[in-house]
Amino acid sequence: MVNLSSACPVAFLVLGLFGATQAFIPVGGGTSTHATITGNAVISKIAEVCQAVAESEGREFKPTGSSAEELLRACLGTATGEVSAAKFHTALNQIYMQNGLVDRDSPNSPAHHFNNEAFVQARTLITEGTVSVKANVRKANFQTARETLGRVSHTLQDFYSHSNWVELGNKSPYTTLLRADLPINNVADIDTPTCNDCASGTCPNPLLPDILAKKKLTSGYMGLVSDTKPKGKCSHGGASDMTSTVVPRGGISKDERRADNAALHDAAVAVATQATLDLLEDIRGAAGNKEFLRLMGIARSSVLCFVIDTTGSMADDIAEAKRVATNIIDSKKGTVDEPSEYILVQFNDPKFGPLIRTTDPDVMKKQIAALGADGGGDIPEMCLSGLQLALTGAPPSSQIYIFTDAPAKDMHLEKTIMSLIRSTKSTVNVFMTASKRTLKYTGRVPRSDFRVYYDMALASGGSAIEVSKASLPQATEIIVDSSTSALVTILQRARNPGRVETFPFLLDESVSNVTLYITGNLITFTLRGPTGVTQSSSETNGPLGEVQTVGNLKRVRLNTLNQTGLWEIQMNTANAYTVKVIGQSTITFVYDFVETFKGPHPGYGAIDGRPETGLPTQLLLTLSSRHGPESLKVTEAALVEVSGSGVANGTVEEVGGGNYLVSVNRAPAGEFVVLLKGKDTSTSSLFQRQSTTQMALTTLTVKVVADNNMEPGKLFDIPFTIHSSVPRTNFNIRATNDKNYAMTYPTSLGNNMGAVNGSMAEGTLKITVPSNTASGTDVTLTIDVESEGTSESNYAVVRLSVVKKVTDFSPPLCTVVNINNSCPTNCSASLWFATVNITDGNGTGVQDIYQQQGQMDLVSTDKTENGGVTVIHNTYQVSCCTPDLKLTVTDKEGNVGSCFHSIRPPTTPVPLTTPHSGQPHLHLAAPLWMCLLLSATAIVRDVLPLTP
Repeated sequence: MVNLSSACPVAFLVLGLFGATQAFIPVGGGTSTHATITGNAVISKIAEVCQAVAESEGREFKPTGSSAEELLRACLGTATGEVSAAKFHTALNQIYMQNGLVDRDSPNSPAHHFNNEAFVQARTLITEGTVSVKANVRKANFQTARETLGRVSHTLQDFYSHSNWVELGNKSPYTTLLRADLPINNVADIDTPTCNDCASGTCPNPLLPDILAKKKLTSGYMGLVSDTKPKGKCSHGGASDMTSTVVPRGGISKDERRADNAALHDAAVAVATQATLDLLEDIRGAAGNKEFLRLMGIARSSVLCFVIDTTGSMADDIAEAKRVATNIIDSKKGTVDEPSEYILVQFNDPKFGPLIRTTDPDVMKKQIAALGADGGGDIPEMCLSGLQLALTGAPPSSQIYIFTDAPAKDMHLEKTIMSLIRSTKSTVNVFMTASKRTLKYTGRVPRSDFRVYYDMALASGGSAIEVSKASLPQATEIIVDSSTSALVTILQRARNPGRVETFPFLLDESVSNVTLYITGNLITFTLRGPTGVTQSSSETNGPLGEVQTVGNLKRVRLNTLNQTGLWEIQMNTANAYTVKVIGQSTITFVYDFVETFKGPHPGYGAIDGRPETGLPTQLLLTLSSRHGPESLKVTEAALVEVSGSGVANGTVEEVGGGNYLVSVNRAPAGEFVVLLKGKDTSTSSLFQRQSTTQMALTTLTVKVVADNNMEPGKLFDIPFTIHSSVPRTNFNIRATNDKNYAMTYPTSLGNNMGAVNGSMAEGTLKITVPSNTASGTDVTLTIDVESEGTSESNYAVVRLSVVKKVTDFSPPLCTVVNINNSCPTNCSASLWFATVNITDGNGTGVQDIYQQQGQMDLVSTDKTENGGVTVIHNTYQVSCCTPDLKLTVTDKEGNVGSCFHSIRPPTTPVPLTTPHSGQPHLHLAAPLWMCLLLSATAIVRDVLPLTP
């Protein structure tokens, strides 16, 4: 008998993380719930998969509370150290934000919303998008996969709100929408009337009785610019739908919960949630449990990313990079600070790359050990090309470390690098060492040639460190400091020229391992603690901390006692300097600059570029804490200049679930970051946090919408639009992509749209993907635009996916053929055995076999051939403490099959085998799903209107 009490805590964890209303900002505005539906499904599936992984590893999955950090800790199975949920929230927000942006970017597209009976076209968007997600996950391109998943889930959910599926009495998802090879049957043809006239627009069910009796499938017609629709057809409905005033009037949309459609709306929400779970389960089946969790952002936050100059003079630097990488790998193994991913890019001249990305620390060790120092006759090297690969290949908000002793040769990429830094929010740290090569060319290598490194470090919140090769081991201590899964920035300021100035910073009780970095030449300062005790920069070991000087860096490690309270650092120099204070804490925030978008479902969308001058600057903040976001209270949010004195306070609106909308009427004139202050109510401690990536306003906007896959060997068109608030403006354009694929685009454009107020231009970029490109490859396209004759500029960064056309839609077969079960009452030391047959028939062939549920080991495998068909025979030994076994099998196209068996007592019967001929129905554990349904009843009744 299943114990509901043991499953309900996980259900309440799901609801606690996402909230009873919107735990993530509703990008569709108002009471939009695409984010809510997606979030409930995503968190439910994460909890289910985490539980399965814990079971397979022989450990318990018992989150100790309802915060994202506690879910992470339980999923990762780590008992030591602090773990931050920042990257978890970032990953989920990428899905939710892209889901909502379908309303902004494609409001008049029937296929994106299942309007106008465009069932085949909409299903194509879903199936092709799902193929793309699976291919991207297989290549570990998770951000591209998340963005596509968000868009696909929006279209899938709209089917249940915009069609008559639930009016026809269906209570489960239409699985055909996830199968490109199955026909969509019984659709009302173009000449078949579908609705009665509803003059009030609020009729409970305006569908014609004949449509209901014959189970004809239809959807409402939507007209934003025209009231034309086929005779007798249902409209979508609502004030923005011009067709809703044409007979038959009204509409069948269930987007919003009203008195006349409450039951249908609730049914649409329930089935849309279940359909999203089915989609996630299909992706899980193709990815395997661990890669699925990486897709969802369940991973340790720390990433070790090196970009290394491999010219002949760099042998010592390479040896130091190897030493520090090995030290981090060995010292942090088994802790939450163990890097979740290792990235290595080398550069020389004229070569750079490739990007090496692995989760295996031993592979990282071998790759660095294999680096050789060679060549480098002239000084400049291809540093920015290597950095471009790192910025586009590393997860967002990564710490990137460059080792070089030469200036950059590829300065044409400078604006691209700055755009990618702003887009990814990654931090770039540069170790610049002097060599005989650079000393030899001292008269020909002015210091300005290295300026780009200082600019990149400042823009990203990193450090540019000048150090001798002999002292490099001391400087690389900052890599160890930053290799933590709970890194936070408390303060960052820069002055050039320097001046005497005091900078206060607040340390709360949750912060540990506090370190200050001060860069500059001939720098002096005084540090003052909360009790008034002071220490000068000349005191190596003082009452407040240890001061280490190496090159132009002073590193101050605060003593572990008495850190809480208000600190001050007084800079006493006229030389240029930077000041940065970091620590380790689970109290953190992630953010996006957003803009308001209009249309039938107005709301907020993330800005892909710099915010626009002349409008309020708006941000969406997501807070997290070990004790959950409900323990935090925001008291101040401001935009602060790093290199100046400008401060612009914002108005803060709490919108639930740890989310805040911040509006700033007048942002600072210079480059700024986000400063957040608040109170941790669990400890009554005041906290301060700061973002690292600098941003600035601009008069230009650059818009690019590209939500289709690219095919190998084919030309792909990407239209873009540029707008300036300044009249009669010409635009200069430069575009790059990180794969160096051939592109053509206009390098300059005038006001070709005839804009009266300001200037507007349209252009098209054409990119050709090589025919041998692997499916799942992602391409990061950066378009930089400058206003001719001014300093105004902006950018757009777009991630595109390359996917080969799929021709095989048949899933593999997995069948349980033999069970040997002799489990005793005491399960701890006993095993049961299962033999399965696996085949893909005449398809593309079996790609992967994943153990999805049960603590098991493969004990034997064999293959037989029969008529050209390969059958794999696997035998697994399974712990008697895990009575359920589930396998998924994928073919080379990403189609998924599965088989399941349980040795549970007959009171909970399960079929011997479940051949998976299509997408699964709801695979969430029954007790968990039951608890979720019971807990969500009131939520659905009160706060879950659905928008397209």
